[in-house]
Amino acid sequence: MANVFDELKERGLIKQVIYEDDLRQLFGNNHVSFYVGFDPTADSLHVGHFTTLLMASRLQKAGHKPYILVGGGTGLIGDPSGRTDMRPMMTKEQVQHNVDSIKKQCEKFVSFEGENGAVIVNNADWLQKLNYIDFIREVGGNLSVNKMLSYDAFRSRYERGLSFLEFNYMPMQAYDFYHLFKTYGVQVEVGGDDQWANMIEGAELIRRKTGQPAFALTFPLLTKPDGSKMGKSAGGAIWLDAEKTSPFDMYQFFRNVDDLLVEKELKMFTYLPLEQIKELTQYKDERMNRAKEILAYEIVKIVHGEEVANQTLQKVKASFAGDTENMTTEEVSSAEIKTILDLVVKFGGVKSNGEARRLIDGRAIKINDRVIDSYFDEIPEKSKGEFVFHKGKKLHLNIKVK
Repeated sequence: MANVFDELKERGLIKQVIYEDDLRQLFGNNHVSFYVGFDPTADSLHVGHFTTLLMASRLQKAGHKPYILVGGGTGLIGDPSGRTDMRPMMTKEQVQHNVDSIKKQCEKFVSFEGENGAVIVNNADWLQKLNYIDFIREVGGNLSVNKMLSYDAFRSRYERGLSFLEFNYMPMQAYDFYHLFKTYGVQVEVGGDDQWANMIEGAELIRRKTGQPAFALTFPLLTKPDGSKMGKSAGGAIWLDAEKTSPFDMYQFFRNVDDLLVEKELKMFTYLPLEQIKELTQYKDERMNRAKEILAYEIVKIVHGEEVANQTLQKVKASFAGDTENMTTEEVSSAEIKTILDLVVKFGGVKSNGEARRLIDGRAIKINDRVIDSYFDEIPEKSKGEFVFHKGKKLHLNIKVK
């Protein structure tokens, strides 16, 4: 039987590993308990979490047991990793609401049935019961302040000002791994590359406290070709909640990814065989569009189910064919689209105001039958509450104004 570690590596899903040879052997010879974690900073996960969810799914399909940790406790502190400022403090009620919402979303990605059925845990259940002095005595002597401050997660913030509140985040996450190891036999933590420092400290805490091996595995973050983080469109984050980001918008987001990212994202975000992905992405011309369509469809299918994916595909085809009777309808508030430029940026699949201006200059934008020739035109049609937005001959959307 193939070792899932090798498949993850072929798909470009392994960035850093603690004791790679030992971990590969562990996955190949044992049913391994592992965990992934989400802090409840919102009431929905977004595409930045998509890789994490799929990693849990891939490992479970290979026979390993996932523990999904929702950070009801650490969410009250806030992770300084990748931040230039302190996260807004949330109330306990906000955190609990977000925890409940995220739990429901996880059920779409992993199975809770069978011997290796997933288990959802909330670190508030043990962190809120800790006595601070006991915690410091148990954990403090095993963590080096000098080493913690050497990590990027702390070093950049230390220069600008790092609160003692945030400084406690890494010891708490390390304790999470230690608790799961003791309670459930969890040996591996899996997460994004920005969590590497937190994960190292957890694995090392286990080794120092128990003398037993523990492992960490990170995957690359979703990035644009220039290396910056990806996961947002002109309208904001791409959420996994259909109420926050419609399946149509999710499809369009991935349909419009840069050509340079298509092969990488097919490997990271779909279950398609590597041979098929190689076949789809071998061309560097307009045939790459077919690969993008498959990427977008597969992602919507994983997130929202096959029925919704098929319905979305029908709407996309209707919109691009100019079928006004069956085309997709998008809702927008009148405050969001004060000018034509606002409208093109929101619905035209463009990445910048400059790109939107070029479309208008090229007379590629129409509202109903009116060709648009000015960036800052008012939109009198919105007063009627509904109109059709055309981008060239390929994109046609029915816009409802709230």
